[in-house]
Amino acid sequence: MLRTLALALMVMPLLLMVEANAHGPTRQKVTETVEINVPADKVWAVIGNFQDLNWHPAVEKTEGEGGNDAGAKRTLTLGGGGQIFEELFKYDADAKLIKYGITKVDVKVLPVNNYSSVLSVEKIDDGKSKVIWKGAFYRGYMNNDPPEDLNDATAIKAVKGVYRSGLDELKKKLEAAG
Repeated sequence: MLRTLALALMVMPLLLMVEANAHGPTRQKVTETVEINVPADKVWAVIGNFQDLNWHPAVEKTEGEGGNDAGAKRTLTLGGGGQIFEELFKYDADAKLIKYGITKVDVKVLPVNNYSSVLSVEKIDDGKSKVIWKGAFYRGYMNNDPPEDLNDATAIKAVKGVYRSGLDELKKKLEAAG
């Protein structure tokens, strides 16, 4: 019996190592913000319609159905090719908040899986506002040992790039319009 116990104690760490290595990807989180020298209501007037993401420089066309009601759908056609299909989870005009997720995307277009996001506007004193874009997602390759183009770092870089380019363009357009 002592021999069996000793063998079990020797094998246990090996089993735990295998268990640890079998773990799949970890959910990643990204947040990007921008302060805009325009009141929050004016910012919300541009970004507050789930059916219109044409303010983003990568989006060539937005098509959808369901307006701003939970369950609404939209299809984003990108200027560089490809499409992203999304669903609205929550819309709160008073809080200036949109929560949505991607239902379908080719990982060659955006290397993520199980993506959800919140886009919101906060009022700052003196007629300024802050736009916050948060996302949570898994990398494009859901198994262990992802190729470089579908790993965590690539997914994070891609989402940050989408957010940053959209927020920078939004700031530029709104501040130029006054």
